[in-house]
Amino acid sequence: MNLLEISKQAFVIAFLLYCVAFCFYVVTITGKTWKNRDPQLHERKWGRISFITSTLGLITHLVYVFTRWVWSGHIPVSNMYEFMTFLSLMIILAFTILYLIYRKSLLGLFATPLAIVVMAYAAVFPKDVQPLIPSLNSIWLYIHVTLAAAGDAFFAVGFAAGLMCLLRTIDFKGTDKSARRQKLWLEITFYSIIIVVGFIVSVFAFRASGYEAIFTSNAAQGNDAGQVSVAKEIYNLPPIVAPHGSHLESTDSFLGMSKPLVEVPSWFKGVNAGRKTNTIVWAFITGTILYGLLRFIIRKPLSEAVAPALKSIDADDLDEISYRAIAIGFPVFTLGALVFAMIWAQQAWGRFWGWDPKEVWALITWLFYSVYLHLRLSRGFHGRKASWLAVLGFMVVMFTLVGVNLIIAGLHSYAGTD
Repeated sequence: MNLLEISKQAFVIAFLLYCVAFCFYVVTITGKTWKNRDPQLHERKWGRISFITSTLGLITHLVYVFTRWVWSGHIPVSNMYEFMTFLSLMIILAFTILYLIYRKSLLGLFATPLAIVVMAYAAVFPKDVQPLIPSLNSIWLYIHVTLAAAGDAFFAVGFAAGLMCLLRTIDFKGTDKSARRQKLWLEITFYSIIIVVGFIVSVFAFRASGYEAIFTSNAAQGNDAGQVSVAKEIYNLPPIVAPHGSHLESTDSFLGMSKPLVEVPSWFKGVNAGRKTNTIVWAFITGTILYGLLRFIIRKPLSEAVAPALKSIDADDLDEISYRAIAIGFPVFTLGALVFAMIWAQQAWGRFWGWDPKEVWALITWLFYSVYLHLRLSRGFHGRKASWLAVLGFMVVMFTLVGVNLIIAGLHSYAGTD
């Protein structure tokens, strides 16, 4: 068995251990209400089991990183599969650090599923080991990407604690305008998370079925308009949105769908713009169906169904954990995503700043968390206000990581799907 196979197996084992750890964290929190149980003794026992399991997952995850690193000759962060897998590793590492400080098992109830979703999302992308392109072949790859991912991971834990704080403090029985607005936005947050899950479900479902649709289009080569090549674009999801100016060469049947409904606008730029847009549409369709099924089964908003599990948790502790996580992540992100990134950009492209979409959104992320810390320290933003900022901030982070790579064309497009 070669190192690459060991790496692939370590990825699967780490994923399964995180799933088991999440189940244990559920037992840790919900089991305290069982009859004839000492709540503190139960939480200590199962909290220890849960933490050991997630730590074993972290160790196995590190085995994945090092074996793939040795096999490829570079740190595995050069494409979407590798980077998102590395991000999930850093999320668990950030959670582990904060757990050792605060000893709050409940944080694992949100941090582990977040890492699981990120790993599942990573598995959607091609897993082949590819040689580094020239602009990535630098020591700054190790410094820039590693620190940026570590900063994002602490922001993710801050998001998890902030979301828990909102679930703990929002009055779900309130009928005034403010309470209704708070409940609505919290449910929108849960819906957004389900959309990501929907994306993963739709891709894996159609991939397992072997679905394929092929589009062809003519494209000019170089500056000579007389030289034309045939470009081929392969869909693994039923084509609702077709590439601009393309012809459907072949498609598998799905619910009688024989042709796309619309064509992507010509101003949608970037590699595989039609396929990426189609994937986003399917993510919303599948996510909405999943959300509707969950609402039908639970018979109440998802946020309201989760909230009772947090009754015994001190909201001030959650608020403090969220702040500490962001306070740790901010300087790490500043160094990795901005300072060292600009140094690398100067060496690779001959300029410190070029208004590339990824650079712009990294700056927006940095400015957002700068405002968060300013409001927290100088304006007394605590509790619910700070938690909303932590949740919104991570939405900005995820758009920077995912939306920019999959939607907007730029110099960082090499981190896309193929």
